[in-house]
Amino acid sequence: MVGETRIACSVSSLVRCQKPLPGDDFVPDPGSQSTRAITIDAPVEEVWPWLAQVGQDRGGYYSYEWLENLAGSRMRNVDRVHPEWQQREVRETVYVMPAFGHKVLAFEAGKAMVLEGWGAFVVEPIDEKSTRVILRSRGQRGLGGVFYHPLVGEFPHFVMERGMLKGLKRRVERAQATQRAEAS
Repeated sequence: MVGETRIACSVSSLVRCQKPLPGDDFVPDPGSQSTRAITIDAPVEEVWPWLAQVGQDRGGYYSYEWLENLAGSRMRNVDRVHPEWQQREVRETVYVMPAFGHKVLAFEAGKAMVLEGWGAFVVEPIDEKSTRVILRSRGQRGLGGVFYHPLVGEFPHFVMERGMLKGLKRRVERAQATQRAEAS
């Protein structure tokens, strides 16, 4: 199913789900791992700026704003790219809530952003007109990985990440359609 998010890897997609991604080395022996992806009908250059600006204090997470705000996030998802939000520094915090966030472990513009305690946000070109966005989370073994247990955190994480990927796709493709309409 091209374009859909995945909670688990099928046998046919196992190679893609297991391939090394940026950030894997930060949790080299994970107790758990999830890989979700979506295909967006736009080139990497048009997709990446939306990912670069994620965060409670920036563009939001493009997911279920009402649910995030119910949890106290004070989230506002934007519907346009903000040039002033395109850079991240290693160790900078990407906020989820006003007082909580994830540190940037790696940031390679146009390719990947890795967040401590969350995982990697990766963009890969499929061709010149479409992009695969991959989110990979790797949980520590032992007590540190409790959040990634299916009953504790994995299901809510799946719901929100799926919403994020679909919200990202919707925004990028809408922006692409608007640009094409304005050009003609």
